[in-house]
Amino acid sequence: MFDSGSTGFMILATSLVMLMTPGLAFFYGGLAGKRNILGIMIQTFVSLGITTIMWVAVGFSLCFSGGEGGIIGNLNHVFLNGIPFDAAFSNGKYPMYIFISYQMMFAIITPALITGAFVNRVTFKAYLIFLVLWQLFVYYPFVHMVWGGGFLAEMGVKDFAGGIVVHATAGFAALASVFYVGKRRDTASPPNSIPLVAIGTGLLWFGWYGFNAGSELDVDAITTLAFLNTDVAASFAAITWMVIEWSRSRKPKFVGLLTGAVAGLATITPAAGFVPLWAAILIGIAAGSICYIAVQFKNKLGWDDALDVWGVHGIGGTLGTILLGVFAVEAIGGQSGLIEGDVAFFLKEVIAVLVGAAYAFLFTYLMLIIINVITPVKVTEAEEDIGLDDSIHGEKAYDEGAL
Repeated sequence: MFDSGSTGFMILATSLVMLMTPGLAFFYGGLAGKRNILGIMIQTFVSLGITTIMWVAVGFSLCFSGGEGGIIGNLNHVFLNGIPFDAAFSNGKYPMYIFISYQMMFAIITPALITGAFVNRVTFKAYLIFLVLWQLFVYYPFVHMVWGGGFLAEMGVKDFAGGIVVHATAGFAALASVFYVGKRRDTASPPNSIPLVAIGTGLLWFGWYGFNAGSELDVDAITTLAFLNTDVAASFAAITWMVIEWSRSRKPKFVGLLTGAVAGLATITPAAGFVPLWAAILIGIAAGSICYIAVQFKNKLGWDDALDVWGVHGIGGTLGTILLGVFAVEAIGGQSGLIEGDVAFFLKEVIAVLVGAAYAFLFTYLMLIIINVITPVKVTEAEEDIGLDDSIHGEKAYDEGAL
């Protein structure tokens, strides 16, 4: 018999992570210019469909079967072959199918994070190919290496909920995409709906409790710690970002507050179940300040990462993984960090996240070159000027005549 409480919790956590994908669509949709709202939102929503198909077909098998100590799994569980609907997860508390579903929701949102960097510059056909190839050659290998018993797991690398696997790889892939597609023709396009950004942030923040607390894959004290650490880090990061921006611009910016919250959420992700509450406070402050600096650095260099995916997710995931190596406490997650004298673990975390980021960057850039041979990656100047909503999708987000 399965434990009904644990099963119910995992169903709830899975549902919360699923909710993050439409939340991301709202977040990006609000930040985009008014002619590209649907173009960015469909890139997020389409991952719900395509990634689910991929996950059931080969994704779960490549991530979580075979290949112990390796880079990628095998195809023993293609289309979930050999996994009965009533098979138990390894802890025996809930069905394997809910673990499969939970991990699928991570797979859905990870490539969608990248889209905010190249808003209104990439064709939909190219993006669909990108969505498939990036998961096969970046996301699946890192899931297997870190969470599926692969190479990095055997090295002793830790990542509670996706600092390396999700945010660092997606953030640096986003930067590679920016370098490949170049700048927007209209870089001054303001957010079309800050209230929509707020709704998206609220859904992301809410869903992140499932993202982080659910990653304990059980219901215990670590689950509640991860839950609280998530909220604390997001809150400290949001206020830190707002205060810094306020001191510089002389006005408290709502978008800055919301962006800071997402930076805090991304940064605490790898460490949420491994560090004490006081460390979550420091991680939140670090996220709000360092991610803010990263965005300003990006702006100074003229990198047109339209929605700050690299500065928030790439730097946030990297920073959080490094700080996990600093603040991990053995009494909490069974692993000591630098403050408890484990230099080796700290170095493993630093090396793992830097290698992951570098691989995601280089592979993504190369992949875009290959995709461009198959179908144009970048939209035409005319399509960009008209906006992708109309030129590619033939739709408008709002009936402007009724406003």
